[in-house]
Amino acid sequence: MKSENVVQIKSYDFALRIVKVYKYLSQEKKEFVLSKQLLRSGTSVGANIEEAIGGQSKADFFAKLTIAYKEARESKYWIRLLRDSDYLTIEQSDVLLKDV
Repeated sequence: MKSENVVQIKSYDFALRIVKVYKYLSQEKKEFVLSKQLLRSGTSVGANIEEAIGGQSKADFFAKLTIAYKEARESKYWIRLLRDSDYLTIEQSDVLLKDV
């Protein structure tokens, strides 16, 4: 039996939180541009990790993992920008930033 992949699980959970934050920002705050950027980068982290796991070679694995890392850094940027522009509270952003 294969053990659970913690990175795979955490990246999926992060993507799910990002989707919920996007829904909140677009429905409640009527913010569409920054939240869409966060949605794209935040869900891309897990998608690239999934691709890395199924990589055809070590080089493919590392390439996809590098993209996931870059998307995580980008997500951190959008979360901080949404916080500092008062679309997200400090508490809301802290919950997301601890998982990036």
